[in-house]
Amino acid sequence: MSLVVTRPGTQEGSPMSQPTPGPSAQTTSPQTPSTGLDVSAAFAEHGSALLGFAVNALRDRALAEDCVQETFLRAWRARASFDPARGGERTWLFAIERRVVLDVHRARQRAPLLVPDEHAPELAAPAADPLERVGIVEGLARLSDEHREVVVAVHLTGLSYQEFSDVSGVPVATLRTRCFYALRALRTHLDDGENLS
Repeated sequence: MSLVVTRPGTQEGSPMSQPTPGPSAQTTSPQTPSTGLDVSAAFAEHGSALLGFAVNALRDRALAEDCVQETFLRAWRARASFDPARGGERTWLFAIERRVVLDVHRARQRAPLLVPDEHAPELAAPAADPLERVGIVEGLARLSDEHREVVVAVHLTGLSYQEFSDVSGVPVATLRTRCFYALRALRTHLDDGENLS
């Protein structure tokens, strides 16, 4: 049984009375008429070789499968640029996959290596120089009481400026200024001590 829909004012048999294909009748073909590249056929023919290349290069099958998928996605997007006169499908696909694998290697180098705490190497803290500690104590002793209190409270005990302000009654801006000048004086004292030794 076929259903023919005619538009009002047209005769049955005229070109306007012929059914027009709807969206379901239109199919998107992976083949581009201008190049003749059929991506699904290329996958069937070269997919396993490309997977083998990627597994060999990456040593990770799941990542290699992702690379093959990305290769065919890039090939499909650039199918109009494929020129059979310049080389075969296999050569073109391997060139794309080589770039995909290089991109994955670069991404791996940028990503930090995460290891569980039990497998993390113990990082030895650098040995503190006893003379540096003496220099810091001497530098703190040379500061005024107000400057020393701010440095000790903020940098040694870990209080915030607001917390220390609440305790001491001194405004936060004043505490920040005192701390700035105190640290500058300490730095100068420690630099002078290094120059003497």
